[in-house]
Amino acid sequence: MTLDPQIRRFLDNALAVGASPLSEQPLEQVRQSARTAATALFGPVDTVASVEDRTVPGPAGPISVRIYRSLAAGDATPGAFVWLHGGGWAIGDLESHDPICRALAARSGATVVAVDYRLAPEHVFPAAIDDAWAVTEWLARDGGSVGIDPARLVVGGDSAGGNLAAVVALRARAAGLALRLQVLVYPITDCDFSTDSYDECAEGFGLTLEGMVWFWNLYAPGDARFHPDASPLRADSLTGVAPALVLTAGYDVLRSEGEAYAARLATDGVPVTHTPFPGMTHGFLRMPAIADRANVAIDGVAAAVRSALA
Repeated sequence: MTLDPQIRRFLDNALAVGASPLSEQPLEQVRQSARTAATALFGPVDTVASVEDRTVPGPAGPISVRIYRSLAAGDATPGAFVWLHGGGWAIGDLESHDPICRALAARSGATVVAVDYRLAPEHVFPAAIDDAWAVTEWLARDGGSVGIDPARLVVGGDSAGGNLAAVVALRARAAGLALRLQVLVYPITDCDFSTDSYDECAEGFGLTLEGMVWFWNLYAPGDARFHPDASPLRADSLTGVAPALVLTAGYDVLRSEGEAYAARLATDGVPVTHTPFPGMTHGFLRMPAIADRANVAIDGVAAAVRSALA
């Protein structure tokens, strides 16, 4: 396994800048950096038919969502792709993931619904998953009010968003809600820091072991992290959850738990496609301006969503 040369140049440039670890920076500064970096990392954005900001009822008050409608949908009532952003449950919002949501809508033909769930540490576990589930449940009940077919729903996300998507799929199974697909992009699935990828990629590849310990401490301090709604790999069974597409990156501390989740899905009889990107690092999906393979991954996700919602 060889690190992609485009990613290597990006990491070398980042190392030359000498930024402090995330845990040593003011959290609001880190959040703002994620917003401002989004466009530079992504490059030219895809064209969509419309973008609408609105709110959805939630367990602790209204939840902000952003609805991206695809030109490809035309006058049809499309299915929805609920997108849950990454950022360790503590970083990220509608702005930081705006470019990737535009791309997913434009290329899949689905209406993408981005969820601005509550962030840690202001709102610890299970606030984020409660918000993610509330929006998914609302779409299944009232999606027609915003021009979405409530019977055709896909849920997905990257990193911490992949964690939330996996847990939404578990909750959907319990509620009898038939999701068409769950898209888990380098997902967090467990709180175990002793995996092979944590050992191999602990530092030097963007997301670090130290960074993940920090994120977990912000989101699910103490024993809360062992709950299956925080660590879905610890669920008693995955049987009956939605079919899955799992993407992993070779140089990522989360690689092993993503691989383990894909294997567990298969063992429990869930149709799953695991697509590894051996030379990539964590976060590459939102980096088409840096790495050509990002567009390959985006197109693959879009194709899977289009097929699932057909």
